[in-house]
Amino acid sequence: MNKRTSHVQQNFLRSIIQPFIHPHHPRQGMVGEFKELPIEPRGILWQDDFVDPDHEQRLISIFLNELEWPARAGRLSLHYGYTFDYKTFGIDPDIPYKEFPDWLQPLIPTTEARPPDQVCLQHYPPGSGIPPHVDTHKAYDQLYALSLGAPVVMQFRKGKSGQQVDVDLTPRSMMQMTGDARLHWTHGIRKRKTDTLVDGTVRARADRWSITYRWLRKGECECGNLELCDVAQQRIGVEKEMRSVKELTGKAPAEQCRGGNSD
Repeated sequence: MNKRTSHVQQNFLRSIIQPFIHPHHPRQGMVGEFKELPIEPRGILWQDDFVDPDHEQRLISIFLNELEWPARAGRLSLHYGYTFDYKTFGIDPDIPYKEFPDWLQPLIPTTEARPPDQVCLQHYPPGSGIPPHVDTHKAYDQLYALSLGAPVVMQFRKGKSGQQVDVDLTPRSMMQMTGDARLHWTHGIRKRKTDTLVDGTVRARADRWSITYRWLRKGECECGNLELCDVAQQRIGVEKEMRSVKELTGKAPAEQCRGGNSD
């Protein structure tokens, strides 16, 4: 075990042992009012208006005027806490932990026993998206996503069956993926400048920001899904082979966070 890896593990253990002390900044969202959406996939928990419109506008002003974003086109990302590792799809032990800024602290979900280990702020300009993917089962457990700015339609897909379900990610909503939705369906956002809603309305896209929260998994995933679970694949020795096939066919798991740092 090298010194940096030990540092990551010590911080992780400390986050489990120490109680989560909520910041003094009041959060606008209502604690614990998540409701499961009555759709397939099961396990999508939802809360409308996690923040109010004024709070949302203050956050967007910070994103636009106070943060340094990578100088490139398309989806842009910023890391907080631990940094996403594109080689292992877990966290990068060689990059120091980055403390949560003041604006982020009131936005941490209070439904978990401890704060998240990895948070990713992303900017989606019109026309950008993220390919269908599942956050790796080995590294991460809980997964939350807060949507700010313009709405966008996210697609959930169930493996080889081809079943697809659209979920409209409305402004200020917080979504939690659990169970079936988290483990057995991929999720993604198509690259396009409009979304067609259920009633046939064509809605133009505009600038959107999302905050994705991830918690490191304490034990091993036991879902057994050989198509999507890296733990199940490793147990029978096919994880690297299946990843190579996805890369060759252009279906590799999407980069969920990038830059100075999904969905």
